[in-house]
Amino acid sequence: MALRVKAVERLLKFDKESEGKYRYVMKPELYTSLNQQKVIREAALRSGVSQGVMQACWDAAGEVIKAWATEGHSVALPGLGTMRFGLRSKAVEDVNDVKTGLIKSRRIIFTPAVDLKEELASTAIVITCYDRNGNEVKRVTSKDAGDVEDTEDDNNTGNDNSGNDNTGNGNDNQGQSGNGDSNNGGDEGPAGGEDEGPAGGEG
Repeated sequence: MALRVKAVERLLKFDKESEGKYRYVMKPELYTSLNQQKVIREAALRSGVSQGVMQACWDAAGEVIKAWATEGHSVALPGLGTMRFGLRSKAVEDVNDVKTGLIKSRRIIFTPAVDLKEELASTAIVITCYDRNGNEVKRVTSKDAGDVEDTEDDNNTGNDNSGNDNTGNGNDNQGQSGNGDSNNGGDEGPAGGEDEGPAGGEG
């Protein structure tokens, strides 16, 4: 079993005035989007209970998780990890400046279980490279360290134990000219409108 990643050669503009440079941008490939019914059917088959019972348990668990998470609890997801509520907000010096307007966004923070992290870390990644014309030019199997990043550690200045993900400066991982961020699928890219950051340096 292996995870599939594609590296596509794209023209990236690192500022508005530049003509841009071609870089290989990596992005995970999804096999398919599994709908809820297929998951329930497979879970029922593996557990030996009927699909009706599994559906009822699935719906009840979903309602409990949603209710407790929105009350501020860290909720266990069996075999997966935990989920909790968090914030992205600006920090202020004066207590009189504290207001809801400082909140940039509300977050759902998922912390993977140790077993899930180990499984992901040990899974090989196969990278298929495509040039600017869409031709496959290379395929390679990863030999990375297998480090798994937790979402709760995403550029935090603190440990975020309270559920308040305060970046301290309000900038919160914004893409900067000349530096594409390829973490988490590269959701913040350089100036020029690309969705992904460069896969590697200048090479």
